[in-house]
Amino acid sequence: MTRNQNPASNANGKRHATPQSLNAAIKSICDIMRRSNCAGAMKYVPELTWILFLRILDERETHEADEAEALGITFTPTIKQPYRWRDWAAPDCAFRKDTKASVWKFVHEDLLPHLKGLKEKRGATPRQKIVSEVMSGVERSRVDSEKNFLDVLDKVHEISSETVDPTHVFTLSQVYEGLLLKMGEKGNDGGQFFTPREIIRVMIRVVDPQPGKTVYDPGCGTCGFLAQSYEYMREKAERAGTLTGPVLETLKRRTFYGREKDDTIYPIALANLILHGVDEPHTCGTATPCPACPPMTSFSEARPNSLIAC
Repeated sequence: MTRNQNPASNANGKRHATPQSLNAAIKSICDIMRRSNCAGAMKYVPELTWILFLRILDERETHEADEAEALGITFTPTIKQPYRWRDWAAPDCAFRKDTKASVWKFVHEDLLPHLKGLKEKRGATPRQKIVSEVMSGVERSRVDSEKNFLDVLDKVHEISSETVDPTHVFTLSQVYEGLLLKMGEKGNDGGQFFTPREIIRVMIRVVDPQPGKTVYDPGCGTCGFLAQSYEYMREKAERAGTLTGPVLETLKRRTFYGREKDDTIYPIALANLILHGVDEPHTCGTATPCPACPPMTSFSEARPNSLIAC
């Protein structure tokens, strides 16, 4: 007898197997924000960026910890207890079940100051510095009440690698793309264009970037080209049997550069790269200049082995 399948899932069991499905999930989150006086895409974008980033980072580091344990090597988490998503935001965590605890108070008085201060800690890792950059503009949640905030957390918790099909969906980038369309409909700044993933893949296959070269995108947006370039270069090296430790370290720390003039999008760019595995992305916005990233006009002279995506 065949078990009934969830109509929202496809044959591979993923709940969000299409961009439309993920857009619907994001819309449901935005509906909660609207009822809490957080209307407008320019409010949705930064709020969803940091919440979704913490959710996916925690899931990613859970997998990395499991892999490290299997290999018998030490794993140092970027965010430690009690600041991990699973400790305070997951619906089934002990903190959420404690009737005397306040997630709202914890986030504003403890979590946000802690995350923004990670880069100042002695021995801070590149990933911890990125987390601080992503959180740097978050003074407090834009949602107006703890109840609505908890509803948002519950919805975001449902977006994970277990429910999203990575073949078709750019989880972080698509959050912004879907909201950008709404901005354009209202006559706002909807003219910015974020390249579909299929086109990005075709262009990268044509350019065929190789380990040892650097990749630079002077208008990187959400860093879709850089993130996909990393995956392409890593997978190709794996198939060729040339993905040594030094090669992987070079890819993660000394390969990808980008600039984005829109400081609203810049945190999304950082989040996208770090979640793809680029531990030290050299990207910058207008408010956060990167000393490792030369001016656009001189980049090809400063780094003659660079591939420039325009």
